[in-house]
Amino acid sequence: MKYVMAALLAVGGLSLAAGGRGHGAEGRPVIIADSVKTDPETGLAVDANLPLIKAHCTACHSSKLILQNKFTREGWLGKIRWMQKNHKLWDLGPSEPTVLDYLVKYYGPVKQPFDGRRRPLEKVEWYKLTRK
Repeated sequence: MKYVMAALLAVGGLSLAAGGRGHGAEGRPVIIADSVKTDPETGLAVDANLPLIKAHCTACHSSKLILQNKFTREGWLGKIRWMQKNHKLWDLGPSEPTVLDYLVKYYGPVKQPFDGRRRPLEKVEWYKLTRK
């Protein structure tokens, strides 16, 4: 048990020494979830813009709707437009780019390397089953 804890601490120390960051598909830095502090009330990433996100997003719905999704900037913008059209979300005005920046920074898609599981089938030619 002592050796397991030492190994875990060593791996954690290496992660912190590396700055807790990786690089996304577009070459921009991506923050690894373990290095981000979360708000105990909402579970959202703590950031200077968190009060703005709480005011615009969690005023109407649970923060879990944000936490469970990983959209691109266009995807988040589409969700905002959908909420404005169907659920009477107000115009975010000049704060919209800031909201989108926050959502993409912390809840954008994460490109993960192949994990050893079978890759999805591509170009499958399905055939109709017949009964005998």
